[in-house]
Amino acid sequence: MDIGWAIFIIGFAALVAAFFLLVIGLVYSELMNSDIPRGVPNSGRLHMVHGLFVGIAIVGRILHRLGICHQVSFIRWFVACFLTRLNPVPVGLRVKDLKFSEVPVRVYEPTGVCEGLRRGLVYFHGGGWVLGNIDSVDEVCRHIAKESDTTVVSVGYRLAPEHRYPAQLDDCETATCHFLSVAEAQFSVDSRRVAVGGDGTGANLAAALCQRLAGREVGHLPFPCAQVLVYPALQMADFNLPSYQQNHAVPILFRGRMVFYFLQYLNGDMSVCQDVLEGIHVPTELKPRYEDWLSPSNLPPEFLARGFGDHPTPEYDGQVYHAIKAGLEHEVSPLLAEDAIIEKTPPTFILTCEYDVLRDDGILYRKRLLDLEKDVTWRHVVDGFHGMINFFKQGWLTFPSAAQVVDSVVDYMKTL
Repeated sequence: MDIGWAIFIIGFAALVAAFFLLVIGLVYSELMNSDIPRGVPNSGRLHMVHGLFVGIAIVGRILHRLGICHQVSFIRWFVACFLTRLNPVPVGLRVKDLKFSEVPVRVYEPTGVCEGLRRGLVYFHGGGWVLGNIDSVDEVCRHIAKESDTTVVSVGYRLAPEHRYPAQLDDCETATCHFLSVAEAQFSVDSRRVAVGGDGTGANLAAALCQRLAGREVGHLPFPCAQVLVYPALQMADFNLPSYQQNHAVPILFRGRMVFYFLQYLNGDMSVCQDVLEGIHVPTELKPRYEDWLSPSNLPPEFLARGFGDHPTPEYDGQVYHAIKAGLEHEVSPLLAEDAIIEKTPPTFILTCEYDVLRDDGILYRKRLLDLEKDVTWRHVVDGFHGMINFFKQGWLTFPSAAQVVDSVVDYMKTL
C-alpha cells in the first residue's frame, strides 16, 4: 500500500475515533445531569432512550456547526429512518393519506358495522412544534380509532423553524374546519360529535384552536364537542412552577428545552432563552393576574410534597417582552386566556404525568375550567413522564405504561 494512503487511512480512522469519543463524552455529561426519579418504571430503558436522543441531538449540532445540515433536519431524518416503523394496517381499520385544503392528513376509519353516524377526533401530534409528524403517532391513532370506534384524523401541520407561529395553528384550524364540513357526507361521522386533541404541544394547539373557534363563533360549522389534552403545554409566563422545579432534569423534556421550543415556535430568537426562564419577560401590570392563575396554592397539596422554592420576583425587561410578546397571548398560552374566552370552550379531558415539567400547566388549567363550572375529566399518571405516548407499541422503545395513557383517551372518547 502506498504510504500516502496508509497515512490518510490512519488519520481518517483517528478522526472518526475522536469524533465518537467526543460524542460519547458529551452524551455521558448530559446523562450525568439528568434525573430519573425512582418512581418511574423501566428507568433503565428511559436512561437508554434519553442517551440515544441526546446522542442524536449532539451529532446534529456538530453537523450543523460544520455546515453540513441543520440540526433539526438531522434529528427528523434519523427518527424517520431508524426509530419510526409503520406496521401493516390491522383488520377492522381503513387508513388513508389525504389532503384537507392542502394540509396533509391521515384518516383512520373503523370498518365494522355502526348504527348511525360515528364520532370523530382530529388529532395533533406533539414534538415542540419542531419535531414529530403523522407517522410518529400512527400507532396511537390506530389504537384510538379501533378501540373506541372513532374516525380519527391525524394532522400533518407545518413545523418550525421553517414555519413560525401561527402557521401550525392555522393548519390545524384549516384541517379541522374542512373535516367538520365534510364529516357526514364523506366519512359518515356526526359533525356534532367531533373532538379535537393532541399531546404536548399538539394539546396546546387543540386548546388554542378551541379558543380561536369560540372567539370567531363560526356559525355554519359545529363547534368541537370536546378537547382532549394529553400532558399539554399551556403557558409561557412561568417556568418556575413546582413541576418545572421538581422535574427540571427529568427526560425526555427538560425545563430549558421547553423554553427552546416556545421560542422556536414564535421567532427562533434564542438570545432571550435565559431571560424567559428567569421570568423577566412578564410585564409588571400582568403579574398580579398571572399570579392568581398560576399560584402554587392552586395546586392540590400532594403536588407540592416533593418540594419547591419561591422564585424571587424578577425585574421586568421590556425588550425581552417585545421579543416574545405573542407568547403571552391566549393562542400560544391558552391557560392565560380571559374568563370570557375559557367559558366558551367545550368539555375537556386532561391527562397529566407526575414526572413532567408540564404537569402543573394541565392541573392549573383544570382549576380554571372548574372555577368557571366547565365539564372536566382529569386523569393523572403517578409514574408517568413527558412523551410517554410516543413509546406506545414501538418495539424495543415501548414503555408498557404508555398504554395507560392511550387507553385513558379511548375511555374518554367512548363517552362522547
